[in-house]
Amino acid sequence: MRKVLVAAGVASAVIAIGAMSAGASGGHRSPLQVKVPGEDRFAPFAVTIHTGDSVQWKNNDTDDHTVVSDDTFNTAGNRGVNRLLPSGGTVTLRFTHPGTFVYYCRFHAHLDGASQPVAPGPEGGIQDSNGNFGTPMSGEVTVLPGKRSGH
Repeated sequence: MRKVLVAAGVASAVIAIGAMSAGASGGHRSPLQVKVPGEDRFAPFAVTIHTGDSVQWKNNDTDDHTVVSDDTFNTAGNRGVNRLLPSGGTVTLRFTHPGTFVYYCRFHAHLDGASQPVAPGPEGGIQDSNGNFGTPMSGEVTVLPGKRSGH
């Protein structure tokens, strides 16, 4: 496993690519998992954790995806995240302070002039068999202060 420590303002994030070993989490509980099923979406779309907890994205799709922070709306740190999530791979982020972490897949979403995710469209979006364009592949992590009960 490769770890990279990224300074994020007053917080830091441990970004682990690959499987987490028991010692990799620094004694913290197992990460909450967000999966990419066999289609271009994050499931569940929104998760809630507490400070000190981690989220692990697991790609069960045959396509590569990414976890990219939307720094405009990001108040939970981990700014500048731009990690490849290869087919069968994982990305894990630890959150050290409360806030909201909005993220998207750069392969399946784009941003407008105000750095907001925009629904895909004729300029490069995802089109279904009926010719409809879906919403961007994005998600949200809400980080609450304090520890979850049972810690």
